[in-house]
Amino acid sequence: MQNIQRAFWASLIALTLLWVVAEPHFHEATTVFAWRATMSQYTGLIAMGSMSVAMLLALRPRRPERWLGGLDKMYRLHKWLGINALIFSILHWLWVNAPKWAVGWGLLERPARAGAGGGQGQARFDSTLEAWLRTQRHLAEGMGEWAFYAAVVLIALALIRYFPYHWFYKSHRLLAIAYLALVFHSVVLMKLAYWRAPIGWLTAVLLVAGTAAAVVVLLRRVGAGQKVRARIAALRYYADVDALEITADIPDWPGHKPGQFVFATFDRSEGAHPYTIASAWNPERPQLKGIIKGLGDHTRRLHEQLRVGQSLQVEGPYGCFTFDDGSERQIWVGAGIGITPFISRLDYMSLQAGGGNSSQPPGQRIDLFHSTAGVDHDALAHLAADASAADVRLHVFIDAQHGRLTGQHVRDEVPDWREASIWFCGPAGFADALRRDFAAHGFPVQRRFHHELFQMR
Repeated sequence: MQNIQRAFWASLIALTLLWVVAEPHFHEATTVFAWRATMSQYTGLIAMGSMSVAMLLALRPRRPERWLGGLDKMYRLHKWLGINALIFSILHWLWVNAPKWAVGWGLLERPARAGAGGGQGQARFDSTLEAWLRTQRHLAEGMGEWAFYAAVVLIALALIRYFPYHWFYKSHRLLAIAYLALVFHSVVLMKLAYWRAPIGWLTAVLLVAGTAAAVVVLLRRVGAGQKVRARIAALRYYADVDALEITADIPDWPGHKPGQFVFATFDRSEGAHPYTIASAWNPERPQLKGIIKGLGDHTRRLHEQLRVGQSLQVEGPYGCFTFDDGSERQIWVGAGIGITPFISRLDYMSLQAGGGNSSQPPGQRIDLFHSTAGVDHDALAHLAADASAADVRLHVFIDAQHGRLTGQHVRDEVPDWREASIWFCGPAGFADALRRDFAAHGFPVQRRFHHELFQMR
């Protein structure tokens, strides 16, 4: 989490400082319209900078994933940048329009327009370019306004949790069109002097990169190099917990680490959904296993719709929730369907037992806590067998019998908890409560509390 916070604030501070270098006397503005001229430029630059970086992150780039802590963290940064772009776009719109409204209401007097021309000593090319840009102002303003309205609606819909995923999947792509219109708006209306300063150079790089990313999104080529075909080999439905276990043959898969996830597409109209992998990679038997909880309309219907032999598309692997912190003592907490990455790790540990090439530190001791509201005895029996085979100590907490799992429960069962790293996967509220609980007891949560943010919107 720290790295995505650093990335977020660094991007805003860098753009702000470069703008101040280009506009060092902005604070000397004495009239509303003078402030309007400078602040509309600043808010527009921040909005487009944030939107451009968010557009790049939408491509699911592999290179920054490790530094940012995984694709789940990258999507959290993508969300923050989208919200920031929304806020600064609204501020930009208000700075542009509010003074005009005040003039119409008789509260302000519009100043006389400055004369045309590029400024004394300016090159003829600049004057010609400025003249051409002036001819595009009306078009750019109109396109920018409508693109702003579209972006506000689309970003707002993306933030509404109960907006159906398949509609989110389809509508969110339209932001790329709005972004391209806003690029034209920005190029035409950005102060010409900025293009000769570092703020203009950085903005140009961001707009070009963002434009390329938008084209990739519109062509539906996101993650194209990471996609392979698979075929369902087996299905098992655990009715008591409404979970479907899918085993798929996937001969072209490059391999994965325990704890990583994929985007799987069963129905092109529904789009790709993220699912954590529930099995270790074995090249001698190229298969993936996933466990899908019925949490929405799509996932609740899968056990009725899928058939053995059916083809699907798999993209990945992604994520850095891979247990490889080198700690000799680990505590795992899997709540509900959050048990899935731990099942994958247990499978890996069983396969590697005695192989001598495991990434697991020698003598590592692990306690696994599984908190669940529903009970499926077959599923729990499989989990217990996997934990036993991997020499992992299992603690099952059933809400109706044991109450909700708390940090105190964990500390009571693991006396040397201060020496451990904690790996959590489950509901965000549960993670926050557990994190605060351990922080209050002096546990270094920033360094040793690992939490997968499995919310991709």
